[in-house]
Amino acid sequence: MAAYLQWRRFVFFDRETVREPSGPDGAGAKPFALPPGIAVCDSGRGSLVFGDMEGQIWFLPRSLQLSSFQAYKLRVTHLYQLKQHSILVSIGEDEEGINPLVKVWNLEKRDGGNPLCTRIFPAIPGNKPTVVSCLTVHENLNFMAIGFADGSVVLTKGDITRDRHSKTQILHEGSYPVTGLAFRQSGKTTHLFVVTTENIQSYMLSVKDYPHLELDTHGCGLRCSSLSDPSQDLQFIVAGNECVYLYQPDERGPCFAFEGQKLIVHWYRGYLIIVSKDRKTSPKSEFAGNEAQNSDKQVLNIYDLCNKFIAYSSIFDDIVDVLAEWGSLYVLTRDGKIHVLQEKDTQTKLEMLFRKNLFEMAINLAKSHHLDSDGLSEIFRQYGDHLYNKGNHDGAIQQYIRTIGKLEPSYVIRKFLDAQRIHNLTAYLQMLHLQSLANADHTTLLLNCYTKLKDSSKLEEFIKTSESEVHFDVETAIKVLRQAGYYSHAVYLAEKHEHHEWYLKIQLEDIKNYQEALHYIGKLPFEQAESNMKRYGKILMHHVPKETTELLKILCTDYRPSGGNEGPGMLEGKKANSEEFIPVFANNSRELKAFLEHMTEVQADSPQGVYDTLLELRLQNWAHEQDEQIKEKLHNEALTLLKSGRFKTVFDKALVLCQMHNFKDGVLYLYEQGKLFQQIMHYHMQNEQYKKVIEVCELYGDQEACLWEQALSYFARKEENCKEYIAAVLKHIENKNLMPPLLVVQTLAHNSTATLSVIKDYLVNKLQKQSRQIEQDEQRIQKYREETMRIRLEIEELKASPKIFQKTKCSICTSALELPSVHFLCGHSFHQHCFESYSESDSECPTCMPENRKVMDMIRAQEQKRDLHDQFQHQLKCSNDGFSVVADYFGRGVFNKLTLITDLPSGKTATTIEAGLQRELLIHTKRST
Repeated sequence: MAAYLQWRRFVFFDRETVREPSGPDGAGAKPFALPPGIAVCDSGRGSLVFGDMEGQIWFLPRSLQLSSFQAYKLRVTHLYQLKQHSILVSIGEDEEGINPLVKVWNLEKRDGGNPLCTRIFPAIPGNKPTVVSCLTVHENLNFMAIGFADGSVVLTKGDITRDRHSKTQILHEGSYPVTGLAFRQSGKTTHLFVVTTENIQSYMLSVKDYPHLELDTHGCGLRCSSLSDPSQDLQFIVAGNECVYLYQPDERGPCFAFEGQKLIVHWYRGYLIIVSKDRKTSPKSEFAGNEAQNSDKQVLNIYDLCNKFIAYSSIFDDIVDVLAEWGSLYVLTRDGKIHVLQEKDTQTKLEMLFRKNLFEMAINLAKSHHLDSDGLSEIFRQYGDHLYNKGNHDGAIQQYIRTIGKLEPSYVIRKFLDAQRIHNLTAYLQMLHLQSLANADHTTLLLNCYTKLKDSSKLEEFIKTSESEVHFDVETAIKVLRQAGYYSHAVYLAEKHEHHEWYLKIQLEDIKNYQEALHYIGKLPFEQAESNMKRYGKILMHHVPKETTELLKILCTDYRPSGGNEGPGMLEGKKANSEEFIPVFANNSRELKAFLEHMTEVQADSPQGVYDTLLELRLQNWAHEQDEQIKEKLHNEALTLLKSGRFKTVFDKALVLCQMHNFKDGVLYLYEQGKLFQQIMHYHMQNEQYKKVIEVCELYGDQEACLWEQALSYFARKEENCKEYIAAVLKHIENKNLMPPLLVVQTLAHNSTATLSVIKDYLVNKLQKQSRQIEQDEQRIQKYREETMRIRLEIEELKASPKIFQKTKCSICTSALELPSVHFLCGHSFHQHCFESYSESDSECPTCMPENRKVMDMIRAQEQKRDLHDQFQHQLKCSNDGFSVVADYFGRGVFNKLTLITDLPSGKTATTIEAGLQRELLIHTKRST
């Protein structure tokens, strides 16, 4: 129960008297006067409706142009104007006595200028004549209830505008006068509240037999009940002299202690309007205090039940009724005047509350008026400023928290940066994060507040929220926690939200927990594990070399996260490029060797850099090893690696490595693989290994003949006694005819120890060979001369004597010759059909043609060479730069040996051919000699 004496009073309504419209001359601003004898009134559909004691119904529109029609012959006692339909229901009397009539009027239709009366029926319960006390109509036009002074209630169900479609029955009978009726519609459920002077009952009309429930054992006077709107959950309001009660269909709700004799009760836009007697007067009515003397003063109070204040209070003289229309309240008094109460706008009401520092009430008022969030935020800000200025920082921060999302956070933060108010700032920043409106700076500030307050519990609560509830920038939080020294919190946050880089950075640089960092990398997905091992591999290798090497082996062969982060579908392992991790092993040669050997064993197709590095590492170990047995083992390992065939594409690099470390066997092996035979021999020459030099010449001399010449020059330069090796070389040079004897003599002339006896056998053998060659050449010359003479004689004979053809067989098919046949001077004969089938030219013998063409080609080549020689000699003599001429001819391939197969040049005679042939034979003979 709430005592209204504690409620604040405000003037949220402006009171004015309704005046008549001004005339053309500006006069006529006198108060508007109602017709005399007004007995009942109602409002709706844009008009105020009145009923008088003469039986007329009056309509007053907003233009204040009164109109009326005669509804009853005697008087009008009740009116009900529906709000959603142009239907007016009235009760009145057409004759003396107790015989009330109900008339239903359709205001949209006319009958002789008056509204159409669609239905008339008597309003009596059964056959008992009694006075009607109240009337109500359902907005759906399916229910109408009439209350009587004898305690009866008549319910009309169906279409109330027609007799046929409706049914009338007595719903309630009692011994106390009915003072109020109201329909309540909730969904498909319809209730009827019935209040008498002594009790309150609720009927459920949407169920057969209309079950009812008695809600209370006290009632109220006439016009002292009303139905609220949905803001008060459609509760039925009953105003007694001591209290005002609110009822649901099945129970009593709250009550308010508004004392005083109640005369009129209405509900208007969330306000409860009560007209009561002034306390200075005493009630004189016998019927529940309904009627007052004309001289009585009456108080009109407008209550806001939600916000617990009196929105307006004023004294009037003898109020007839209070009507609501056109967004205002109209108070009708017995003197015929109309007073209008216009509600102030929301902003004006709020400003009135602000001036009195009633911010809580302003907030409640704004919410009840459905003020937007921006408007509410401004009220919260002003309230917060008020509390802050009064020194109530805890209360102020609570108001500022309610502005989050509308008010710029910096406005609040600046006020609470003082160290003494840090807990208030912390509360504000927490809420800012909870609403996901914080930026990185706010996160930094909040974490700094936690660390300043040393509130570890709050800090843990903040960072250990579930992933779906994170309302801050995680990376910023990690930075701040790390800077403040809260490493464990920072690591927890980094691990939870998968900020792998930050986790590893803190573990390695701050906590120095290398084992944990390495274990964490092993749980990461492949790509992230690879990148982090490249970034932090050197640090990990320095502190935990063995474990780091093992992880790298797995990463480069068949990596699967230890935590299963790749998902169940990741059946196939991934592998990184092992060559990219070689720099990680800086200053850790032992682990590097183990890693590289593992990679070459597991993956034969490892990158070339792996093999190169492993070779270099083995050569280094071999070069620095002092123990002979271990050195031999390392020697064999290095040589085995070289012979693995992995260095064909990087031959030069492998050779340089072997030369740098003076790895003799490796150098020689690579020379041999690269067919660098001269380098092999030079290597032995530098080490003065004479037998090896001879062995190299014997092994590779057939592939590179100049090796013997170089060997002879090498031994010729030696002042030592190398006769044995010189003799061996000369023997091979002689057998292969690799050098002219004169050059051999000149080469050995520089050696003081090489006497004539060394080359005696070589020279003798050489001279004997040349003598034999000369004899052979002379025999060949003689043969060519005889052949030439024979050919000349044959030519002369052909020129001077006839040729007799005595061949009896064809030279092609060897069959007996038959006419027609073809004969050539060379002595060959052919069938004509054989000749045509096999000959390429009509003028050449098919049998002799190949040999003839060879001879002709030789002659033609000699002619061309002679012409080129003459031209070359001429240009060489005339040119200032003889070298450029030689280079030009050399580039054109003139000095190359050519074999030309072309036709015989025209104009060449047989004599010319014979002369050229002899010259060619002579030249060949001289060369052979």
